[in-house]
Amino acid sequence: MTLEQRVDAPRRRRRGADLEVAILDAAWAQLAQEGYANFTFASVAARAGTSRPVLYRRWATKEELVLAAVEHGGRQVRRTIPDTGLLRGDVIQVLLDLNETRADFSAMLVARLGVLYSQTDVTPADLRDRFLRGNTVHPLRTVVARAVERGEVDPQRVRARVLAVPIDLVRHGLMMRLAPLPRSEIEEIVDDVFLPLLGVPEPEPEPAFARPAGSPSCR
Repeated sequence: MTLEQRVDAPRRRRRGADLEVAILDAAWAQLAQEGYANFTFASVAARAGTSRPVLYRRWATKEELVLAAVEHGGRQVRRTIPDTGLLRGDVIQVLLDLNETRADFSAMLVARLGVLYSQTDVTPADLRDRFLRGNTVHPLRTVVARAVERGEVDPQRVRARVLAVPIDLVRHGLMMRLAPLPRSEIEEIVDDVFLPLLGVPEPEPEPAFARPAGSPSCR
């Protein structure tokens, strides 16, 4: 069941972990749809079908509830591990998935949460870290590790800072555009920046025209 389906599901008496998930579903939906300016304990309680005292017993301040909701939102992102057989194809797919799933979150960080930054000590970096904390799957590390096993990459070239570069570039592009990056830009990040840092040879350009085998040459 998706987050939207859980929020819209008929109300029933919930306790413990079920109740907390319902509250965090509601808090994440309220934050994403209405922004921090309209994010209150009352609005979240109404969405979750519970009462404000129930929320206050778990989170003492609105800021704590926001951070918990953002971490919960990160857990809703389903990350897949591509396996195209080549590092280039795998990394492009990882970044395309990231590009799609992070576009809305990046837009929300800028457009809907400005009041949060002005009224509290929370920064966009804090929210990004909490969002990432909610999901412990790291597709880029996995596909690079597979490339090392295939002999495609020298393990001495694999460093934490290098692995962060393509993610940081996509994240920066999303924050600047508030929209997904075009595929061509994703491919440039992989071909012009990431693969050279790992010492992987530049991919051969595809021929503009391939003559079928056995066909006569043009004179």
